Amino acid sequence: MISDSPVLTIRREFARPDPGLIARFASIAAVHIVDAMDGSGALDFRIKPLDPDTASFAGPALTCHAGADDNLAILGAFAMAQPGDVVIAACEAFTGAAVVGDLFAGMARNCRVAAIVTDGLARDTSGIIATGLPVFVSGVTSNSSAKSGPGTVGLPIVIGNVAISPGDLLVGDRDGVVVVPQADIETVLTRLESVNDAEASFETDVAAGLRVPDFVQELLGSDQVRYLDSPRQLA
Repeated sequence: MISDSPVLTIRREFARPDPGLIARFASIAAVHIVDAMDGSGALDFRIKPLDPDTASFAGPALTCHAGADDNLAILGAFAMAQPGDVVIAACEAFTGAAVVGDLFAGMARNCRVAAIVTDGLARDTSGIIATGLPVFVSGVTSNSSAKSGPGTVGLPIVIGNVAISPGDLLVGDRDGVVVVPQADIETVLTRLESVNDAEASFETDVAAGLRVPDFVQELLGSDQVRYLDSPRQLA
């Protein structure tokens, strides 16, 4: 006899980053974290906050794979969530129905979840925003999804070509969400020091009237650039 497949497959225990390390990312811009990871790590550009004014968060990934047109795994993730977790749901970028609504956002808030992130869609946007919970989605529709599974919770997922393991650090703001692999957290923090120094220096130079960075000016005056018209004085 062939047994029925489970409706949900759940891994309940996995390592989460030290809360002290997570706290150090709370006020860091997502773009700076990406710079500290050689320009990568951000989720698909379509995954954005419903409310840009309530978008900032940092927390460990509580992963779930809900599949297309289903959100049972998201509810399962709420049941497994620890305070501060970020529920991140892979929904195969399905655009026919919403997987998150105001009641889901309210339940997540009651579970003390830090944010919900999905490549799926949302509905009841006014109610979601009223909860004050950061919710990141690929778009909005009025259609509703099923709650039948199958799905997974606490297992690796892929969203927008970014692989995410449970316990990886997720940081979000109005620009989007970036994934920091758990094993790289301390390395990224170290690199952020030089990123922040460089950013501050450029901000000062731009405020003082900088038009083109010195390294570009040097390149333009070198034999690495071929001009097809007559020479002119560079500004």
